[in-house]
Amino acid sequence: MHIVVCIKQVPDSAQIRVHPVTNTIMRQGVPTIINPYDLFALEEAMRLRDKFGGEVTVLTMGPPSAEDSLRKALTFGADRAVLLTDRFFAGSDTLATSFALATAITKIGETYGVPDLVFTGKQTIDGDTAQVGPGIAKRLGLIQVTYVAKVADFDPAARTITLERRAEGGTQVLKSKLPCLVAMLEATNEIRRGSMENALRAARAEVVKWSAKDAGVQDMSKCGLKGSPTIVKRVFAPSARAEKAKFIEAPEGGNLADALIAEVFARQPNLEADLTALARGF
Repeated sequence: MHIVVCIKQVPDSAQIRVHPVTNTIMRQGVPTIINPYDLFALEEAMRLRDKFGGEVTVLTMGPPSAEDSLRKALTFGADRAVLLTDRFFAGSDTLATSFALATAITKIGETYGVPDLVFTGKQTIDGDTAQVGPGIAKRLGLIQVTYVAKVADFDPAARTITLERRAEGGTQVLKSKLPCLVAMLEATNEIRRGSMENALRAARAEVVKWSAKDAGVQDMSKCGLKGSPTIVKRVFAPSARAEKAKFIEAPEGGNLADALIAEVFARQPNLEADLTALARGF
């Protein structure tokens, strides 16, 4: 069995600052980490490998410094690491990123064996779009199951996987054929501590580095800024509200909801009349 896990190196969100003049994220001096959602995907992939055998290949797209995150993944126990790095990928949005990663996964399949499963995190903490995983699945023609909270069952002989997917109002239990893409939620497992043996192996291991050409990208217009129909115009920190929140207590023997509604109407004197006019319109 071969499992590919897509990870991303992201700035530590606890230490991100926004430039007061340019309104852009200040990345200088900010430490980077593996996207937390991706760690849950990596752990789930390694658990399946440990139980049923096979290999786990970790893939990321980024600058040469992203090699640090791949070595960290090797420390946890991944078998192989592939870094997709090329100046043509700079400025990629989710559409261009999913194209590049899907192309690289195809190349990984040709080189190391076709993957039975592709794992991703639900989203990244720097983009928060949750679009790359589904984009990869669409480009590769894979069944996709997102917002996965648990791998309930795996049958390698029948080539099926049963997943618990978090949904509004409850949990969906879905059974899928392989190959498929699984996007994991947060707090679905506990990432293992890397062993000394894996740490030494990670330090000596060769991280496979592919350029766009090496990965088999033939149409460069689908990469980077050229292949990105969306552009982030600016990033800004929301200004603090001048008015502080008001703590509302329920009157003795009264109802908290009634007290809250009364406060809303008191702050917005025209609201009741607007709601009455709207109701009459129906």
